[in-house]
Amino acid sequence: MTKVLVTGAGGPAGVAVIRSLLKRSRTEVFAADMDGWASGLYLVAGERRRIVPPGRSEGFVDAVAAICAADDIDVLLSTVDAELPPLTARREELSAVLAAPSAETIECALDKWRLARRCEGRLPVPRTRLLEADAVAEDWDFPVIVKPRRGAGSRGVRVVDSAESLARLGEDRDLIVQEYLPGEEYSVDVLADADGRIVAAVPRTRTRVDSGVSIAGRTVRDDTLEETAAAAAVAIGLTGVANVQLRRAADGTPSLLEINPRFPGALPLTIAAGVDMPSLVLDLALGIPLPDRIPFRELANVRFLEDVFVEPAEVLSSPFAAHQDEAVTA
Repeated sequence: MTKVLVTGAGGPAGVAVIRSLLKRSRTEVFAADMDGWASGLYLVAGERRRIVPPGRSEGFVDAVAAICAADDIDVLLSTVDAELPPLTARREELSAVLAAPSAETIECALDKWRLARRCEGRLPVPRTRLLEADAVAEDWDFPVIVKPRRGAGSRGVRVVDSAESLARLGEDRDLIVQEYLPGEEYSVDVLADADGRIVAAVPRTRTRVDSGVSIAGRTVRDDTLEETAAAAAVAIGLTGVANVQLRRAADGTPSLLEINPRFPGALPLTIAAGVDMPSLVLDLALGIPLPDRIPFRELANVRFLEDVFVEPAEVLSSPFAAHQDEAVTA
């Protein structure tokens, strides 16, 4: 029996991962979240529900490590951006196998400035600068995009429509200025094996988006999208899963926006299209060889709210429920 701990059970990615792994034979799924009201907790039996501190808190890794040791967890799957840097930095302290890319890959992906510099010359990347005096003085075609170097879910992203408006923002090295791409946006769910070989790249549209999460879309067979996303994953040394976000430039060329080095919120569409990434990532963590290439089919989806009913006494208490800014998207 393989014991797996999935963190971020309240997010759409966490729920999708838990649902996928519950279908797998000889696999016992544990669910963890910082909020006792997280719906994914109640997809597993009561004795396998855990409360953990927020990923950015000082005690997060110690708490997760203690759970892994006490429950004899074999594999740890995190679905939250904020949890990945501390977990990968202390990977050797965990008794479980952490199914996540390297710390270097995580840091590169989560820093949009560093990511753009890494990928320039390897694949199309929009012109990207730190918000400094030299960048403000450049000859931009407005509008441009200004956004935080770090962050997810479109938080802090703004469209700036003139040089004067850009200058009024001042200088801030925690922000980047980026060329505006007017075309359609795609999310590409990418899976790389232990050697960094891309075994799946599944593009999908973001036709309807709510709070940064795709709630309607379709998978798309497009060699250019797949190859561009694969090149981005190779550039950062990906092993495991990542979500690569692309947008078409004015000439139709897909260019890199960002990479989320974790399971995406819209994962159920990719699974239904034929690529069960949670199960494949678990295989990877267990040392089971992955196929050379995993095909997918074109498929559309819409989402709806689904209730999970439990007895009031089952709802776990949590001192961390106020920290709700670590939700995952894409």
